[in-house]
Amino acid sequence: MAEQRGHWSGQIGFILAAAGSAVGLGNLWKFPYITYENHGGGFVLVYLLAVLLVGLPIMTAEILLGRRSQLSPVGAFRKLAAGHRGARWWPAVGFLGVSAGFIILSYYSIVAGWTLRYIQLAVTGKLGALASDPAAMQEFFGHRYLADGWQQVGGHFLFMLLTVGSVFFGVKEGIERVARVLMPLLFLILLALAGYAATTSGFGEAMGFLFRPDFSHLTGRAVLEALGQAFFSLSLGMGAMLTYGSYMNRTSSIPKAALEVSIMDTAVGLLAAVIMFSIIFTFRMPVSASAGILFTTLPTVFYQLPGGGLITAAFYLLVAFAALTSTISLMEVVSSYAIDELGWARRKATVVMGLAIFAFGCLSAVSLGANKALSNLNVFGKESAVGLFSTLDFLSANWLLPVGGLLIALFTGWILPRRDTQDELEAGHGRLGRIYTGWRVLIRFVAPLAVGAIIASIIFLGMEYQ
Repeated sequence: MAEQRGHWSGQIGFILAAAGSAVGLGNLWKFPYITYENHGGGFVLVYLLAVLLVGLPIMTAEILLGRRSQLSPVGAFRKLAAGHRGARWWPAVGFLGVSAGFIILSYYSIVAGWTLRYIQLAVTGKLGALASDPAAMQEFFGHRYLADGWQQVGGHFLFMLLTVGSVFFGVKEGIERVARVLMPLLFLILLALAGYAATTSGFGEAMGFLFRPDFSHLTGRAVLEALGQAFFSLSLGMGAMLTYGSYMNRTSSIPKAALEVSIMDTAVGLLAAVIMFSIIFTFRMPVSASAGILFTTLPTVFYQLPGGGLITAAFYLLVAFAALTSTISLMEVVSSYAIDELGWARRKATVVMGLAIFAFGCLSAVSLGANKALSNLNVFGKESAVGLFSTLDFLSANWLLPVGGLLIALFTGWILPRRDTQDELEAGHGRLGRIYTGWRVLIRFVAPLAVGAIIASIIFLGMEYQ
């Protein structure tokens, strides 16, 4: 099986694909929003520490499990747990990841489909007419577009088609080739928008808000939100990094790759925050937890800027690229399960699983169209009233991913022998010495406690990480 598996062409291919998996809608809006909610610089510093001390060690562990086993999540835990405590139960952790990938992709592709519609509206000039009237923009999105179930299904279908098409041709010829095109373009668009943001009157205030730490407003709840964002932003707990790691050659360095992916993901979040806060402080626009604000308030602001039509089209192209690189990784988690566990050929696995995810996602798409109480446009938030869509998002973000992440940390830190983890991390890198010792302390103690705190905050404090 290992000889038949596809592999990345090299470390760059893996890094671009894995960074694409991590970068998504959460980087472009959720991180700026919770940073605003938690008063800026002090929260950003805690978030960066959480990425370093919690997110990076778990990402390293996931990649390690994938490369060590050369299998998808279920097979990886079955193979690596053999002969160890609880061997019969650990494959369930892999199945938890596959299930999370299936569920998340079924509704995430619906949101991704919105970007295609907005790109089309921006290019044809129709979005500019709507954006000239904020009330008309909200009416269009909440009561005409979202309430049209057929449009939701159509966008969902188009994005799933792009996703399945990217995975259909394999690791090197499909996933890596797409990542090598989209990730550089994503960064170019992001840098161009950040450069434009630097010309706005709110840029200086935005930089001070983000990078001047003020710990007077830092609360225990803010620390928990920083931990949660660091965990979820890196695409952990769903087996995506494990699956991508299974296509990695032993000549590549896992520690370097994990660090570079974490830096790229964090850079996207920070650049997005610079862009968003420059606009927020320039126009004194309201800030909301809703992802729907990307499709209501922002267009009305963009069109007030010189070259607003071009800026708007570039922005939604950026969001579409970020979404596609994420949906590809989710599709690959599910496809790789069918390839490894069911013995299907890649093309059959991708098409059949893609159709199953599309069919399941249609239920969420129709629930959006059937629901008329969308005036708050709070698509992912606590007050959302969008039925199945919101329920699946809540289940994934608040249970499947953190539980999966916790069990991955415990398995790697406490079940796998030290010699196995050290051998895998030093392959392609060289002797790690104290770096390995530090990682082992983090994955055995710090990471489980941190993810456990996220789960405890959901149970006892009623926090939600949607």
